[in-house]
Amino acid sequence: MNILHTSDWHIGCSLYGRKRYEEHEAFLNWLLATLSKEDVDVLLVSGDIFDSALPSNRALTLYYQFLHRISETCCKYVIIIGGNHDSPSLLSAPRDLLKHLNIHVIANVGESPDDEIIPIADESGILRLLVCAVPYLRDREIRFSQAAESIEEKGKKLIDGISSHYQEIYQHAEGLRAGADIPLVVMGHLFVAGASSDDRSGERELYVGSLAHVPAEMFPSEIDYLALGHLHRAQAVGTINAFRYSGSPLPMSFSRADDSHSVCLLNFSGRTLSQELIAVPSFRSFISIKGEVDEILNQIASLISHHTEAWLEIVYTGEQIIGTLQQQMRDATVKTGLEVIRVINNRVVQQSLHQSNVQETLDELAPEEVFKRCLERHKIPLEQRPQLTTLFNEALQHIYDDDQMAE
Repeated sequence: MNILHTSDWHIGCSLYGRKRYEEHEAFLNWLLATLSKEDVDVLLVSGDIFDSALPSNRALTLYYQFLHRISETCCKYVIIIGGNHDSPSLLSAPRDLLKHLNIHVIANVGESPDDEIIPIADESGILRLLVCAVPYLRDREIRFSQAAESIEEKGKKLIDGISSHYQEIYQHAEGLRAGADIPLVVMGHLFVAGASSDDRSGERELYVGSLAHVPAEMFPSEIDYLALGHLHRAQAVGTINAFRYSGSPLPMSFSRADDSHSVCLLNFSGRTLSQELIAVPSFRSFISIKGEVDEILNQIASLISHHTEAWLEIVYTGEQIIGTLQQQMRDATVKTGLEVIRVINNRVVQQSLHQSNVQETLDELAPEEVFKRCLERHKIPLEQRPQLTTLFNEALQHIYDDDQMAE
């Protein structure tokens, strides 16, 4: 049985104000072709389908067109779990309809363990695979909050709640497996200790203050594969090759543009697993250019002469203050295949009276960074900042976990 594991599509995401629909459409077309080429039976998508809980109509169209076109491939089952960026009610709305197409969407905690366990049978009705499809577990679903809890107490309760939920689902699935030589795959959208995060990839914290980095030991060794989502860099969890983040199919920042992106192809013979990483092609070039103005313009001219098409990040490192730098860069690339989407003028930044980056917009700053700068701007005493930051993070988490699409 062939299984393909992917995650963190973030359909509808932007990079410095530029929407990336064309890249996502190209990726989904490539994924459909890959399903057929690799004779995939089951597709697993481990959360963060969309970049926002309120995706645009265009983002929704890409998603539903993809699900419709899967019926044209050999893929017989699709299993999708919700991530922390997704709206549970939006993903769940067409669940019953999609289920008739063997597309199973699990966006929030079910009423019983059976709601998060998908048995996969062959044409003869013989059970061949069990999938525990555990979505992103929201704080309110797994932890009973009490007044005056410390950060450490909240963290312990979160990890205990996550562990308890996974154990319940796993034990129920083991009962269904009943000792048979059938692989058990668990899906999850969480941070497992032993994997590495990256602040530059836009990975939003799952819980207040990075509390719940769950230990890999929480998952029983009898699990045959752990299909993870949330972290954007493709990687195994420590040395456990069967516990894997597929990573995002698109680079989420210029700093990650040269990273390899992949999906993971699994083949089970009984419970014996073999894995293959399939590289996702680059659907757009991202180039960062640094230097003095003349150096930058020369590099741009070279790219134009080679008919390069790319999004550019310009980092000016010169000493002279140039107020028209951004316009110069745009003029140099007009009517070419190059588009300047970010200009960092380090000299202007250094001269800023408030030591803030005048090139930045709110789209580039995490809410936590905005709050931190607010504390600094208002000269809040250092000893008060940890408590205020904790309260802010709790309020922010409530906003993230609030399902804006639910009535």
